[in-house]
Amino acid sequence: MPGISPDIISHRLSVNPAVRPVRQKRRAYDPERYEAMKAEVDRLSSIRFIREVDYPTWLANVVMVRKPRKGWRMCVDYTNLNRACPKDSFPLPRIDQLVDATAGHALLSFMDAYSGYNQIFMHPEDQAHTSFITDRGLYCYKVMPFGLKNAGATYQRLVNHLFAPLIGNTMEVYVDDMLVKSRTADQHIPNLSAMFTILKQYKMRLNPTKCAFGVASGKFLGFMISQRGIEANPEKIQAILDMTIPKTVKDIQSLTGRVAALTRFISKATDRCAPFFKALKGTKRNITWTVECATAFSELKEYMGRAPLLSTPEHGDILVVYLSVSASAVSSVLIRSKDNAEHPVHYVSKALQDAEVRYPDIEKLAFSLVVSARRLRPYFQAHTIHVLTNQPLRQVLQKPETSGRLVKWAIELGEFDIHYKPRPAMRGQAVADFLSEFTEPQASAATQLTTEPNPSPSQDQTLTKNTLDLTQPLWTLFVDGSSNAQGCGAGLVLVSPDKVALEYALRFKFHASNNEAEYEALLAGLRLAKEMDAKQIQIFSDSQLVVYQVNQDFTAKDASMTAYLQHARHLLATFHAHSIKQVPRSENSHADALARLASALEQGMGRHIHIEFLAQPSTQAPLICTIDHSPTWMDPIFQFLQNQTLPANLAEARRVRHRSARYLVINGSLYKRGFNLPYLRCLTPEEGHYVLREIHEGICGNHSGARSLAHKAIRQGYFWPSLHTDAQAFTQKSDKSQRFASIPQLPAEPLTAMVSPWPFAQWGLDLIGPMPEGKGQVKYAVVAVDYFTKWAEAEALATITAARIESFVWQNIVCRFGIPNSIVTDNGRQFDNAKFKQFCSNLKIRLCFASPAHPQSNGQVEAINKIIKKTLKTKLDKAKGCWPELLPEVLWSYRTTFSTSTGETPFSLSFGTEAVAPVEIGQPTYRTSTYDATANDEQLALNLDFIDELRDQSSMRNVAYKQRIAKYYDSRVKPRAFKMGDWVMRKVSLATKNPNEGTLGPTWEGPY
Repeated sequence: MPGISPDIISHRLSVNPAVRPVRQKRRAYDPERYEAMKAEVDRLSSIRFIREVDYPTWLANVVMVRKPRKGWRMCVDYTNLNRACPKDSFPLPRIDQLVDATAGHALLSFMDAYSGYNQIFMHPEDQAHTSFITDRGLYCYKVMPFGLKNAGATYQRLVNHLFAPLIGNTMEVYVDDMLVKSRTADQHIPNLSAMFTILKQYKMRLNPTKCAFGVASGKFLGFMISQRGIEANPEKIQAILDMTIPKTVKDIQSLTGRVAALTRFISKATDRCAPFFKALKGTKRNITWTVECATAFSELKEYMGRAPLLSTPEHGDILVVYLSVSASAVSSVLIRSKDNAEHPVHYVSKALQDAEVRYPDIEKLAFSLVVSARRLRPYFQAHTIHVLTNQPLRQVLQKPETSGRLVKWAIELGEFDIHYKPRPAMRGQAVADFLSEFTEPQASAATQLTTEPNPSPSQDQTLTKNTLDLTQPLWTLFVDGSSNAQGCGAGLVLVSPDKVALEYALRFKFHASNNEAEYEALLAGLRLAKEMDAKQIQIFSDSQLVVYQVNQDFTAKDASMTAYLQHARHLLATFHAHSIKQVPRSENSHADALARLASALEQGMGRHIHIEFLAQPSTQAPLICTIDHSPTWMDPIFQFLQNQTLPANLAEARRVRHRSARYLVINGSLYKRGFNLPYLRCLTPEEGHYVLREIHEGICGNHSGARSLAHKAIRQGYFWPSLHTDAQAFTQKSDKSQRFASIPQLPAEPLTAMVSPWPFAQWGLDLIGPMPEGKGQVKYAVVAVDYFTKWAEAEALATITAARIESFVWQNIVCRFGIPNSIVTDNGRQFDNAKFKQFCSNLKIRLCFASPAHPQSNGQVEAINKIIKKTLKTKLDKAKGCWPELLPEVLWSYRTTFSTSTGETPFSLSFGTEAVAPVEIGQPTYRTSTYDATANDEQLALNLDFIDELRDQSSMRNVAYKQRIAKYYDSRVKPRAFKMGDWVMRKVSLATKNPNEGTLGPTWEGPY
């Protein structure tokens, strides 16, 4: 078999060199295994899959495994070798996505490569690592064997490369399982032809006994694929149907393992297996097979006997999600509607762990949706999702009072195009298990109240204004209000159709009579029910006045009661149906409204207590001011959160939906959920300008910088998208911020390196002093340094006149090293004068001056000055006046010191050899002890012949060193660009500083 060319791919092991090789000891086998091993080695040798090897560093044993039908399969135990190899992270395709992409095609062809792994060659350097031992000798693989770590990743990398034009269109490949698909029968032959062309080109061989061409259905990656959809593997189903009643822990584990392989097809799989999990708890050997287990086992077998056919969604399909919650698990089903029928796409189920079990029911429902979105992420990303629920799931995820985890879930779900719809009448067996969203046994008092016949008016005076449809979701509201000397308040309990109780306590910031408090409680409850999207509501109150007035049995004569009654009727009209009843005081007392309302309910309901403050009576009309409203950045988000309205542009709509997950509306204002702060009030840029001005310049302002100003605005509780940009613009325009701004320390321009083209062509010149007066009244020193060799010259001076500088340059530079090309100095009068300029002009020396107040532009000589001063300090100790006598020693020390930038000493770059140091006289070295005059002259002459090469190498090192310095320097550059005509601020100098202001004076003056 020719195999795949190594130019295309070969398998590398990448063995960790730090791991010690392992040579396994030879194992003994029975005669039958020896014979099978001998035959297999002969076969592999004849087809050149293996070869003999000498002195291998890694050695493994052969493992003979009996085949299911007849014969033996030879494997190699590469356990030790695999541990020494790093994992190849090349991704394998997702099986669910491959199966979905395959279902729904008219014709399919299934192919399997012949000894697929063996068609890839091992890299020559790694062949010896695959060595194995037999009774006949040592062998290693020339091709990639089974059992090697990363072999699957290598094969997947190969097929992805070979079939790249076909994968995803007419072909799907998972390692060595290949499939060609066609939507219509007449397309299948051309699709197969394209695949065989690639096989022939790369010399890949197929196993004819494992291939099937042009079939309508077949097994692919453990699923039955056909044009109708996806079916569970019949063998896996039969394995469950054939099981007897489990008697041991291992039997139950086997059962749950077989179910886990088919969870995609099993509705509420976790709930069905819950009795089995309970039987496994608390024991390691014996189990207790309860009646509950027997019933679950029987129902599971019955369900698997009619396992559903799963559908595959097409592009543009709207998918539907049904959710269900039980005491110990959350479940969902993804549905595709076609031909007025519902077809399941995927079932999801998850057991609740630890704190998840204690979530309130409504949070469990939200968690069920989050679990579905995580497991079915490809579907949620590619399709619009409709969540069918009668629970206020959307409102809960967007409520400002929600818990932190609900906020996190809302942000996570905001990525997807999810719409929440009420549940219609369900059709089909696919959703039979999802008729109820909450499956706990329930028998609450609220339900009894809605189903019992109404008592006679003489008992509780009830009147139904709209006939309640008991087949539809019915909400129940208990309200009560109270007024006393300590204050006024109200309590209410709203119970959902699934017995989730929401409890509110309200504290009034205004005085209200007892009847007004009763009405306020009723109005608050109606507003809450409307916010929860309730359609039908039944109300219970112990106030005879409120109940009779609403039911039109009493007439409201007082102006206040009339206003409250009109407001209540207006809110009640927004419901499809409603009723209001009076209940006895014993069930709804005035002493503690919220406590007694809650005690009137069934025990076991989730408690969600919220306290609100009511600032003004509900009948008081809000103050409305007419303003000119222009579009703002908040409008699309606000419209979506309030009315589910999205922009027409699909990309913009998706962006708004994703962003809105971090926003919420409270009392008509938009707020943003901060990452580590409370809700941030969203502002327009105009409103933000006022906030910035107040924080920056107000009573508590500190004229901080842009970033600090923006951070403080967020800490105060404000947000708008351009906050940081606006803060920068604001601080840049602030006059006081500019005048008192700190002097910038970061460089404004990139570093410009100065490089001399040849030795002694460019010198830097500078002065040191005044220093302690020495002999001859000298107290200054003039210093010069060559930019190429770093050679330094210095001379002590009593006065620093132009004549003395001219004499130094003539004697120490020109007469010793020749006329330089240029000299760089500062702007001192000793250098910047007519006499010195004329001297340089006569010798054709270009005189360059450093930038004023910027000594870095003559940095080479400044660096030498620091070295000279530091060395003098160290040597002189207390006799500071002796520095002129020690100056030559300091220069000698510097000239013979290695330079990092050039890689040589200044002496060697100047003269081609290293100087003989005084230490070599006291303690002779090899060159001084073996000195020969004739040979020494020859070597010195030879060094002079090599000096140009030495200087070239030094120049390259110097350039590289300066580039490294410039790279670090430039990383800190903060450019400051000025244009002609710009207004600028100038740094305050000693001459312009107001002495009366002291340290409180401005740093800058202007503008100019």
